[in-house]
This record gives sequence, C-alpha cells and structure tokens, in this order.
Amino acid sequence: MTKLRISTIPDSRPVKLTIELPAEIHRDLLLYVELVSATAGEPADTVTDAARLVPLMVGRFMETDRAFQKQRHVRVARTKSAGSGPGNAP
Repeated sequence: MTKLRISTIPDSRPVKLTIELPAEIHRDLLLYVELVSATAGEPADTVTDAARLVPLMVGRFMETDRAFQKQRHVRVARTKSAGSGPGNAP
C-alpha cells in the first residue's frame, strides 16, 4: 500500500464546553473583550466576543507553556511509536 504523507484526517469538529467563571474573572474577561474591540476599532458584542476570545486565550496559554509543550511532544512521540509496531500494520 502507498505510504502517504497525510495518513489521517484530523478531527476538526468543535467541542462545546460549558464552564463557570468566578465573577472577578468574568468581569476581567469582558473588559479584555472591550479592550480588544477598541484596539481593533470595532464595536464590542461582549457575550459573543467573549465566547470567541476564550478559545484563543486557552490556545495561546497552552502554546506558551513550555512544560506542557514538552510533555505533549513526549506523548505524541510515544503514541506514534506505539502505533508503528509490527502488530499495527495496515
């Protein structure tokens, strides 16, 4: 069988997550949305924009966490090596 560079199509469907925030963090999040909107010169729809901003903030947080990135790399490498054993051939 041909070995393709892309062997699987990643699951890109969004996953809905419901969280509760302490009031202080919620107020700060809404302020952050207002500041981002003002910087971009756009009106703020704080509820909608907060929902769009949170995934960006969480993603950025994880991108810049060196310990997380190191462990993620180790786990991905371990998963790939476990999946390439003799009993796992297509």
